[in-house]
Amino acid sequence: MNVLNEQDSVVNGGAVKPALPFFLFGKFKEVGFGDKLFRGITGFFAFLILVLALLTFLALWVNSGPCLKAMGWKFLISSEWDPIKEHFGAVPFVYGTLVSSFLALLIATPLGLGISLFLTELAPLNLRTPVAFIVDILAAIPSVVYGLWGMFVLAPIMQAYVNPVMVKLIGGPFFVTTSIGLSFFTAGVILSIMILPTIIVISREVFEAVPNVYRESAKALGATDWETIQLSVLKPSKPGVVGAIMLGLGRALGETMAVTMVIGNMAQVTPNLLAPGHSMASVIANEFTEATGDVYLAALSEIGLLLMVITLVLNIAAHLLVWFTTRNYGRA
Repeated sequence: MNVLNEQDSVVNGGAVKPALPFFLFGKFKEVGFGDKLFRGITGFFAFLILVLALLTFLALWVNSGPCLKAMGWKFLISSEWDPIKEHFGAVPFVYGTLVSSFLALLIATPLGLGISLFLTELAPLNLRTPVAFIVDILAAIPSVVYGLWGMFVLAPIMQAYVNPVMVKLIGGPFFVTTSIGLSFFTAGVILSIMILPTIIVISREVFEAVPNVYRESAKALGATDWETIQLSVLKPSKPGVVGAIMLGLGRALGETMAVTMVIGNMAQVTPNLLAPGHSMASVIANEFTEATGDVYLAALSEIGLLLMVITLVLNIAAHLLVWFTTRNYGRA
């Protein structure tokens, strides 16, 4: 039997010395210094993210100063956008952003939840990996590619086939015939495709966090597949599912290039979803390089500030909901 040397086996008040210490620097020979250094470096990086977000907010706030002084709170309630007279209002862009984003959620939510439920509960094991791979590919496609496809392929199809059907089935005031395929509705469709991977991935993680004992208990009581999913998966996963949907909403709110290319770029507030519109991200992308005058540039900066605040609030709320679900059901 091997006997450890007392000086080698016991250090620091009786703690056993590790066989392979993490790493040592020069004169620093005490065990654990490397761990402390690593913890400090990673903590600094995490703190740096918060600093960058704060600096971005402050930069947008400072750059928005001339517009804040000239327009005040009218900027948030005015629908006028006249760079010549220097009258600016954010209502058409906020309206376009919210309408296109909620249309995207309306389309993508049932599809995303259905696909994630299929992958976690019903799909054969040899089919889950290929479908998940296709979802990852959709998430990796650049937004400008989606925009080009939407402008040259989707918009003509919407104009020729989809829009007339919607006019006949639903009609006004939400669906009124227009002469072009670039509209709120087209932007919502392209956004739904783009946020679909986000909803699928997050909701799939939430569903997988539900303990299998819930499913087994439902099956033991004679529940069908649908009843098992409804009672044992969907019910305890509601906060996480809402979080996945809100993360998808945050993704849709900040999308720029694809929306710019298919929404029509016309600042107006109208209930007609087939009419062209504008969004907060698209107006910044279209007009920032040609903006003249301090107030004009400040108005675009204030729109960016408003978009940042909305996106941050939604993403924080979504992460809190996902954390709540995984904390309660992931450890069972």
